[in-house]
Amino acid sequence: MNTSLLNPFNITYPTAVQASLPSQCSLARFDTSGQFVAAGRSDGSAAIWDLETRAAVRWLEGHVKGITSVDWSRNSRFVLTSSKDWNVIVWDLASDIDPPQRKTTVRFDAPVTSASFHPRNSQIILALLQTGDAYMVDLRKKHRGRVELEEVQDDSDEESTSSSRSAMTVAQFDPTGRQVFVGTSSGSILVFNTRSKTMIARHKIAGAGIMKGFAFAKSGRRLITNSSDRTLRQFTLPAYPPPNADREYTEQELEPTHKFSDPINRTAWHAMSFSPDGEWLAGGAADPASHRIYIWDIANDGQLASTLDGGREPLIHVHWHPSKPSIASTTNQGNILIWHCPSPERWGAFAGGFEEVDENVEYEEREDEFDIEDESVLAERKMKQEEEEVDILTGKDPEEEVVDHVRVNGDEEDFAWADDEPDEDTRGWEMKIVLEDEADMM
Repeated sequence: MNTSLLNPFNITYPTAVQASLPSQCSLARFDTSGQFVAAGRSDGSAAIWDLETRAAVRWLEGHVKGITSVDWSRNSRFVLTSSKDWNVIVWDLASDIDPPQRKTTVRFDAPVTSASFHPRNSQIILALLQTGDAYMVDLRKKHRGRVELEEVQDDSDEESTSSSRSAMTVAQFDPTGRQVFVGTSSGSILVFNTRSKTMIARHKIAGAGIMKGFAFAKSGRRLITNSSDRTLRQFTLPAYPPPNADREYTEQELEPTHKFSDPINRTAWHAMSFSPDGEWLAGGAADPASHRIYIWDIANDGQLASTLDGGREPLIHVHWHPSKPSIASTTNQGNILIWHCPSPERWGAFAGGFEEVDENVEYEEREDEFDIEDESVLAERKMKQEEEEVDILTGKDPEEEVVDHVRVNGDEEDFAWADDEPDEDTRGWEMKIVLEDEADMM
């Protein structure tokens, strides 16, 4: 099935609130299919919401303090939650019990600010601590270990040697999983190779201040940064060479291709997210009196396209749907607002050859339009069409080859390392929906 059929009118960003989910959460994130939303709460629990029924279908209760981040594995079987209680828990949604079975619990020496899965293997976890340290945790048997990501100091620079190193304030995998991008309190971006855990590049951003957040386009070629100067910056990333034995790294200052800000109110930003095609950017404003999302048109030189007003409850978090023009935004009262784009009724969408007209026209019959077709040929064609598998949720053909739309520099060694000892997150698994009565019996 062609995925364009899911959006026949080519509307590419949401304009209105479709639903409000009373989840009492502080952040929400779509899974890779877009059917479920993981919501982290300040009481230490998390919930999985089904957007079709608009109800919580699984509860993740394992932390004793507030959730700081949630993440989904590649095929949505595993969910990661990090918390201020110093723990990162990986949950298996394929389990029959509720709360779901804990696959892994990783404990650190300080509250965890954020954590995420490797894009290709959920057994590799990146965690950022409140102390300003970032760790890569590998749970695979052959590679098991915990490595701290350390910034390389230039010995020739007396100032950098004498001064204390900058705290790490944000850490995130790029879409390929080949690199880890780390933002610091001094306004620099550090790039680490995931396989070797060594720093391969450092980018200084002039005037940025403290780095507060990253967002990647799906292609992996563009990066958006959020910093303390209340400006979002977009960068086109260079191609990074593989690590070498001498542990050399590139020192390069990046120039932003676009800058996004609110010049009138000088509002800061809580979060930002790219659309699936990378042509739109959503920025959640840190306005204490309103719930506003700014939409910029990246393809049209970054011009402001729209400002979405979600009412009087201030915004905390924003995440764009992985395949549709839909956004999940979280309010400070714990509600999740699901934004969509209302589609007007178009009768031409019900038939491929149907054409709408403003006034009556004389119809011209095609020469072969009413020809009688052989019934055996017609029956054979219908049988073949009935045997084809159709994914009604995503519109993707299951037989279609899955291609990662990410940058590849020709070095497959990093991908082979990540794919070694693959996890159990395979396509085709099913989540068991546990009803409240069943949960009470358990």
